[in-house]
Amino acid sequence: MSIESLRRSAHATVSGLPQGFWWLWLSTLVNRTGAFVLTFLSYYLTVELGYSAWFAGLVVALHGLGGVAGSPLGGVLTDRWGRRPTMITMHLAGAACAAALAFVTSAWGVAAVVLLMGVAMQAVRPSINATIADMVPADDVRRAYALNYWALNLGFAVASIAGGAAAFLGYRTLFLVDAVATTLCAVIVFLRLPETRPERPAEKAAGESGPAEKVSMLDVLRDAPFRTLVLLNLLVCLVFTAPWIGLPLTMAEQGLPPSSYGMVIAVNGVVIVGFQLLVNKVTERRSPVALLTVSALLFAVGTGATALAGSSVAFAATVIVWTIGEMVHVPTNAAATARLAPEHARGRYQGVMGMSWAVAGFVAPVLAGAIVDGPGSDVLWAGTFGVGVLAAVGYTLRLRKALAEDESVESAGAVESAGAVSPVPARPEQKEEPKQPAPASGS
Repeated sequence: MSIESLRRSAHATVSGLPQGFWWLWLSTLVNRTGAFVLTFLSYYLTVELGYSAWFAGLVVALHGLGGVAGSPLGGVLTDRWGRRPTMITMHLAGAACAAALAFVTSAWGVAAVVLLMGVAMQAVRPSINATIADMVPADDVRRAYALNYWALNLGFAVASIAGGAAAFLGYRTLFLVDAVATTLCAVIVFLRLPETRPERPAEKAAGESGPAEKVSMLDVLRDAPFRTLVLLNLLVCLVFTAPWIGLPLTMAEQGLPPSSYGMVIAVNGVVIVGFQLLVNKVTERRSPVALLTVSALLFAVGTGATALAGSSVAFAATVIVWTIGEMVHVPTNAAATARLAPEHARGRYQGVMGMSWAVAGFVAPVLAGAIVDGPGSDVLWAGTFGVGVLAAVGYTLRLRKALAEDESVESAGAVESAGAVSPVPARPEQKEEPKQPAPASGS
């Protein structure tokens, strides 16, 4: 592939998106570039404050537990209060928690602050995902989610490198920088990002009784196709999270030093930053069910092959396989959630989906550690292989019809907008997509 073709491909990947999206993308990049707390929290607690490794692990788990509560909370606020106010408030709350960690040293105080930070950090995500679905044309939503995910990983890579280099300034300084970056993120949203929440459902037409349909959290959970999507995503998330605990333990069993694990796991970030845009191009316009199925199989094969690895190079190869699955899965799953959600309930739907990620982040480390200490690491990787295959089968058998119908609805909507009449009925709970604003010039 020539340089010119690569340039055209990159331009096609980033072109045609509204200016508001790029301000949101920038806020994600700024936020993650300053994300030092979670990266260095365990070092701070054990080296700086002298707490045990057990306590450090508990505190990190509390952050995940806070996310379990924060995700549905953020979803409800996103739909009721608005995308923009939710983002600003939760970013400022996260900044306050980061700043507080620079001064709070008691065990109970640190635990409480980290728990609240987990709530705030996870609560902002439904508003971000809902905003993308609101402002980006339906055909470009998955590409937009992929670009935002790329910004997240690019920022995290910069934060890891910069934080390690700047650690000599002290952990408290890093936490204050984190607070400043998160505050700047809120400022960008306040100054540059418009509110995109659709109007609340209007009253029913004359002659019809009662108010228009409103969507509660219970209604979201009763949506059978979406509930299936959430449960399958939970299985994938359990597989995805397992290597972050099981991989260093497995490599230690093989006699490899911690530095080897650092280089192996760094492959994950390098591959995402270097190849996410290429993966976007390759998977463009593909069936969401096919992409979700393939991503689950990549997770299964990548993690399952860890049991066969015996060198740093082999372990790095397994990481590459499941990282490709990650690059395919994350934007596709977010776009599928946006497709299944009524426009006035996008926050709630994204909040419930985000909760599946948070639950996996809390449960998987405990399960992985227990399995490695008990039956052994080979059982862990055989289990992740089985769960990944199960998820792939589930996507193929349980969601093909629901997501295929949604694609038909979108295609029919495009025909109607051109002046034709669509013969395809809309999904009962799916509302008509709002008229999208004309894309502004690139940021």
